[in-house]
This record gives sequence, structure tokens and C-alpha cells, in this order.
Amino acid sequence: MALRRLICVTAILLVQNLTIAGAPLHAQDYDERFRPQFHFSPAANWVNDPNGLVYADGQYHLFYQYNPAGLTSGPMHWGHATSPDLLHWTHQPIALYPDEIGPIWSGGAVVDADNTSGLVPGGGLIAIFSFQNQSQGIAFSQDSGETWTKYEGNPVLPAVARDFRDPKVFWHAETGQWVMIIAAGDRVQIYHSPNLIDWQLASEFGANLAAGLWEVPDLFPMTLDGEAHWVLMASLGNAPAGGGGVRYFVGDFDGATFTSKATGAPLWLDYGPDNYAGTTWNDAPDDRRLYIGWMSNWAYAQETPTSPWRGAMTLPRELTLRQTGEGLRLVQAPAAELVQLRDTPQRWSDVVIEPGQNLLDGVTGTSLEIVAEFELGSADFVGLKVLSDREHSTDIIYNVGLSNLLISRLNSGDTGFNSAFAGIYQDRLEPVEGRIRLHIFVDRSSVEVFGNDGLSVMTSQVFPPDGADQLELFAKDGDVRLVSLEIYPLKSAWR
Repeated sequence: MALRRLICVTAILLVQNLTIAGAPLHAQDYDERFRPQFHFSPAANWVNDPNGLVYADGQYHLFYQYNPAGLTSGPMHWGHATSPDLLHWTHQPIALYPDEIGPIWSGGAVVDADNTSGLVPGGGLIAIFSFQNQSQGIAFSQDSGETWTKYEGNPVLPAVARDFRDPKVFWHAETGQWVMIIAAGDRVQIYHSPNLIDWQLASEFGANLAAGLWEVPDLFPMTLDGEAHWVLMASLGNAPAGGGGVRYFVGDFDGATFTSKATGAPLWLDYGPDNYAGTTWNDAPDDRRLYIGWMSNWAYAQETPTSPWRGAMTLPRELTLRQTGEGLRLVQAPAAELVQLRDTPQRWSDVVIEPGQNLLDGVTGTSLEIVAEFELGSADFVGLKVLSDREHSTDIIYNVGLSNLLISRLNSGDTGFNSAFAGIYQDRLEPVEGRIRLHIFVDRSSVEVFGNDGLSVMTSQVFPPDGADQLELFAKDGDVRLVSLEIYPLKSAWR
């Protein structure tokens, strides 16, 4: 046992030395092929789940699963970046390294302002995370996350299931205690603690849903028209686009037990293939519920053709509730801060689009925000092609007859690195008074589409050929009226 421990610690020190010597802590030129210009990506190496999202001392903290020694998943660390506005990120030193217990997997972070833990006199940050062996540990910081000390009594919660991980913690004021929601195999469990160290099981949710393996759960309150609701989110397999996705439930939470109000088909946050392991910020200003996800899919994540980094985050999004004819639904809006990146737009209005026309001939760009509203006419299909070189494109299509919104990356460029990558993804999007509204973000190697003000959302990575920067607006088998169209070039957040 002593020899095994020595070998483990030696390996960890080697990784730490490599990290200190070689891993960049500041942005490079951030202009490599496929490099996102307004999404977070690490300067180099592998990234997956966002972790420890918390707002403190005027900064949004983004921790993330990070392998500082390679382009594939490896011994997990917590990378760290901070931002005053969710756009302009500063790379910070690695926050949490593997130790003698093991690599550091996903988790959350909180502000322990009243020092309930006894670890941060005067207040500080507490990180709660899974070790690779599925036990749970904590670490603390009294300098706004610049340096971290692991609790000497780790683990604070042993593994109680084969897959027992990804704790998210928040303060529940009504009961005066910390609440943890954590994935436990085919369900989530909810725990209580007065001090972030001693935890007691309160309840379970999801055991009867036959939903498979749960990961990265979240639980948070939301208000609609003065009425309080709670939303439980988790990453699950068998998502509509294939692989994993983020499923959610709207219901009630009394401080111990979550009760879902949802009926009917499962509700998914995103119907594209590339939004997984998402979670929300604790303590965001103005009670905003801000979300970010890992913009990839385990089916091919370790093979995407990027370098010297691999992996990025979705746009930060603000979540709200909307009452629909089918019940309460989460809607997503791109974080309002994104308007800071807008450059001079081009605008069109009240134009009838007929087959064979391209209103956008000569309009180009690879980092764009597109806001379009269509009044449906006789056309069977209407949409846009982006990141196009006329031979390849990523297609955003509305099927009028089926009321379906689609993204096709079948002919988007490099799709051959994995057989699961090429595909067409869709979600139902009913017109509103005969109109549909699309809010689209294009960022070199990704497309995110928000339909009808965020009621339907689709996120997709794409890897277009060099020079694929053209756009096309099209109608097929009839015409459609373009009510309005705005196209904003977006400035890089890394300049």
C-alpha cells in the first residue's frame, strides 16, 4: 500500500511539473483553425465538464475538467478561468490537482460567507468535488479562488454507488442548511449539511424513470408570474440527437424532497448533439439563472480535429420559465452581455424570398450573430446555409409542413473522423401567428440556434473547410416573406 501511494504521488508530481513548465496560463493568439472566438476554450489541451460555477468578488468563476498533459481525457484537474462579464476570460493557474486519493472529477463551488465550515474565517470559497474513486472531497480558498487547500479530512462522503459523483451544492435559506444534489447511478440523491463537511441523506429522485446513468445534476429555484418553481437538471444518455444530453424536470422542492410536475415525453434542454454536462452559476447577480455546458459529445469528443486544444463551452445562457400550451418549459436566451461583441450590422426587411434567389450573395463571415424572422408562405422549407464554400455548408432548415427546426452537418466539412459525427438533428417548433424567429450564433466551429426566443435550442460543432465563410438564405418549393434580418459580425473576445 505504501509503495502504491508513493508511485501515485510521484506520478502526480510529474504531471504538476509538466503543467508548471509547459501549460500556457495566458491566451495565445487564439486564431488557430477552428478556434472559437467568443466561446470559452482552454489555451491548450483537453477540457470537458464545467465545474464550480460561482460568482464572487465581482468575477464569474469557471472551473472545468482539464487534462494539462494532452488532447484526450486523462488524470483530471480543475482548470480555472475568471471573467467580469462571461465573455472575456482570464486563464488562472490550475485550481485542483490530483492527490493521493486520486484525480479530481466534477463538482460545484459555493461562497461560505458565514464560515459554516470553520475553514474560511471571514468567508471564502468552498469547492465540493468527486474523486475518481467516487468519494467526495472539499477544498477551500480565502483569496477569491487564486489558491486552494484541500480539507485534511477528505473524503467527506464515501462512495455509496458505483457511479456516485458530480455534487452540486447550494444554500437553502428556508431550512438554514446546505443542500447537495449528486448523481448516484440510475438516480440522484439529495443530502443536507450544516457545515459542508457532515452530510446526511434526505431523499432520492429518478429511480423509477429507467433513464440510465445520471451525471452532473443541478437543482435551482425559478419564479414565473410570482409563483415559485424548482428545476432539476441532469445529463443523461439516449438524448434526441444521440449520445448524451441535458434533461430537465419542473416541480417543487421543500428543502428535502423534489417532486416533479412533468408529464408526457422527456424534456431536453437542447436538441442538438453538443450540449452536455451543463450546470448553472451559484450567486449570479440580480438572481439571474445563468447556464453553460460542455460543447461536445462523448461519442466523438476525443477525436475532433482541433489543436492545440480540444473542447469548448457553449455560449453562456440565461434560463427562464415560460408557460406553454403543453406546460411549463425552460427557455434559453444568449447572455445579454454578448451584445458587447457586435460590430456594424447589415439589415434587411420585408423581402419575399423565392427559390433560386440568395439575398445574402456576397455576405461572408465565420463569427456571426444572425437574427431572422420569417412569415411562412407557400414554401415547404426555409433556412440558411452558413460556413459555406458552395460545396460544403452547415444548413439550418425549417420544415414548414412538419413544424420542425433542423440542423444538418452531413456536408459541413470534416465529418470523417468519427462515424457518429455526421447527422441531421431536429426539434419541433410551432410557428407563432404564422411566423418563426431564429437567433443564430456562428463561431468558426460551432452553430447554436435559438428558435422562437429560446423555446427550441440546438447546439452543434462543425469543422468546415478553409475559406468556408459564405452565407445563403433560401426557400424551397414556394416563397416566404422575410420580415426582418440582422447579421452582426462578432468581434473576438480574446483580443
